[in-house]
Amino acid sequence: MTQLIKINSDARLDSHVMRNICVLGSTGSIGVNTLNVVRQYPNLFSIKTLTAHSQINLLAEQCAEFHPELVVVGSAAAAQELEKLLLNKRIKTQVLYGPAALVTAATLPSINTVMAAIVGAAGLLPTIEAAKAGKRILLANKEALVMSGDIFMKAIATSGAELLPIDSEHNAIYQCLPDANTSNGGARGAYSQFGVKEVLLTASGGPFRTIALSDLSHVTSDQACAHPNWVMGRKISVDSATMMNKGLELIEAHYLFGLAAKHIQVLIHPQSVVHSMVRYVDGSVIAQLGQPDMKTPIAYGLAWPRRIDAGVKELDFMSLKGLSFEEVDAGRFPCLGLAYDALVAGGLMPTALNAANEVAVQAFLEGQLKFTDIANLVEKTLNRSQLAQLGRADSLELVLQADLESRQIAQLILKDF
Repeated sequence: MTQLIKINSDARLDSHVMRNICVLGSTGSIGVNTLNVVRQYPNLFSIKTLTAHSQINLLAEQCAEFHPELVVVGSAAAAQELEKLLLNKRIKTQVLYGPAALVTAATLPSINTVMAAIVGAAGLLPTIEAAKAGKRILLANKEALVMSGDIFMKAIATSGAELLPIDSEHNAIYQCLPDANTSNGGARGAYSQFGVKEVLLTASGGPFRTIALSDLSHVTSDQACAHPNWVMGRKISVDSATMMNKGLELIEAHYLFGLAAKHIQVLIHPQSVVHSMVRYVDGSVIAQLGQPDMKTPIAYGLAWPRRIDAGVKELDFMSLKGLSFEEVDAGRFPCLGLAYDALVAGGLMPTALNAANEVAVQAFLEGQLKFTDIANLVEKTLNRSQLAQLGRADSLELVLQADLESRQIAQLILKDF
């Protein structure tokens, strides 16, 4: 039986390897929650590198607290601003900027753990390079698998890196699998050999689950970002409202667990208490339950294969008024169907799906596109992308080329809306 260990902040685990951590995207919601967990266990975790795009003031505060060796920002101007702030605080931390510097931050020899929490395609290269370098990858950036799943999983297998999913749904699935709490090397795929029949991804349904379909074309970005259960960034909140987020998770689950699309089911679960489930061939269904708080999967990944107190309120079963599940309305959530089709098509189609969705969501957030036209823009882009229809995702160069082509097509199509 696996021993589960609860650790107080002043306790010591002599057998626990110090996790020297890079946080890719430290000023986003996942990054902030990662630091919230790390803060409780200075004897277990050490922050070595932090990266952020443009939230310089918050990044400077994080540097003042954790004293990383290196920080990376998005531009030269941001780097200059950060250097001034750190100088005023008398903090000796190296500051770099740009995509190449992100790779440096994720692959320093002193680092053994990378929290991959940069939203979107920008997180792809540093995450893959960290995998090639044999790091423990805590994967909160689903795009690395959506865009280049075969390449990414090959890098994990070749280097012997550990891969642990941080998305609440994939983390829940992993916890429900046979070897989740052993030291066998993290998510490995091909779980069908253990009697897994299917995995069931749960979705809250977002803020528009019950709104009249005729009203969807008039919803605002602020309404779309007002998630009923989770506190998330604006892009992922919109993805949750369209259920494209669940579509991307579907593709991610395929690569993580080695299951075909037909063995991955999506259910709407409005309470967000059951984070996902695994159905076995003997009729058993194992579920992971908990509060809708990302600190739980973050703490699980940081301390795996042990467990630590994540600072999350315990689930009170007596206060639960019921747990309900619903089928997904394909007419209300067309983005999920597009993701299923992209996964079945394979090749570079998931890359194009992700790229087109990023363009569409940004356009919606900027008031250039109606909520109901997000799916329309994505579908039109997939139909026009030649690389997505013909190409094979067998090199990173092709993946990046398909990503660029799809973004350019989506921008052209956007002008017609």
